[in-house]
Amino acid sequence: MTRLSGLLVQPGGVQAGRVTFGRQIETLELKGSEQVQPRYILAGFIDTHVHGGGGGDTMDGTEGISTLARFHAQHGTTSLLATTMTNPLPKVLAALEAVRQTMELGIPGGADLLGAHLEGPFISPNKLGAQPPQTLLPTPDLVAQVLASGVIRAVTLAPELPGAAEAALAFAAAGVRVGVGHTTADAETVMAFLSAVQAAGGRTAATHLFNAMGGIEGRVPGPAGALITDSQTWLEIILDGVHVHPTSFLLAHAAATERVMLITDAMRAAGLGDGESELGGQTVIVKDGKAVLKDGRSIAGSVLTLDVALKNALATGLSLPQVSRMLSAAPADSLGLTDRGRLAVGLRADLVVMNERFEVEAVYVGGEQIALAPAS
Repeated sequence: MTRLSGLLVQPGGVQAGRVTFGRQIETLELKGSEQVQPRYILAGFIDTHVHGGGGGDTMDGTEGISTLARFHAQHGTTSLLATTMTNPLPKVLAALEAVRQTMELGIPGGADLLGAHLEGPFISPNKLGAQPPQTLLPTPDLVAQVLASGVIRAVTLAPELPGAAEAALAFAAAGVRVGVGHTTADAETVMAFLSAVQAAGGRTAATHLFNAMGGIEGRVPGPAGALITDSQTWLEIILDGVHVHPTSFLLAHAAATERVMLITDAMRAAGLGDGESELGGQTVIVKDGKAVLKDGRSIAGSVLTLDVALKNALATGLSLPQVSRMLSAAPADSLGLTDRGRLAVGLRADLVVMNERFEVEAVYVGGEQIALAPAS
């Protein structure tokens, strides 16, 4: 049994206390005004959209998935969805099979692999972002093929595609969170799409809100406007200082306080510094923390980690409990997870310990401490 004392970060605020845990949290004791070690204890971070990191990528197979999970665990991520890229279908199916195999084997020293986020190939060829131009229509046969992997927990669809509405219902019936992204749809199409999925009992989300979709204008609210105003839709945001302006982030938070969740959308170059890298078979250049395709115009994923996203969110003026929710409880709720995402007795002991500068000092995944690399 492990005991940690510090400042417990919970929805109602930050309070001195102690947590006792094995694989699960056994007790939470609040200490009131008692002096404790000046460190924060938070629920482990959950990343529902991450392609890679530390040189590994979901599309690489089991080794790449294990590499990215170990890398992001170093930065406080205790659960994640390995996220695919638009590629020829055999490569996508191979990546999903690799996720299945990795889940069976486990990842010692890494984040808990919850499954896969299928981002592509069922997206608009006119809103690719950094996705390769190998999109497919979501026919019943193709949807059945990807669902047969048994590992998809989230999917990104462009609602305007022929067959997208039917595909969304098939994914929802399989318990998959249905995300809207990489889309040219108008607000009305998005609203009808969301309503249909929710009426069928499905969960809905915005895939990296504001990116690869139309913006918000007074007379043209676009996908972003529809997604923000839908009271049941969760909102992924990449808060890396590149993808989303802090004011746009605060707009989303003001309109949907409980539904915003931070993601990395990280690529294999995360943690490797500036230089040339790869995403979905495309050359990517990373400079000063910004990743772009070789053309220099298209943003290509990020090199973000969730500990940095936390600092970026705090810099906008939000409180630590508000930001902690975006990193843990909100993504857990978006996936229907009830065993993690909060500091509560009986839940998994997925914990992040941070110092007063919000640097990661310790990470526990299911009660097991992750060995952190020495600070560089």
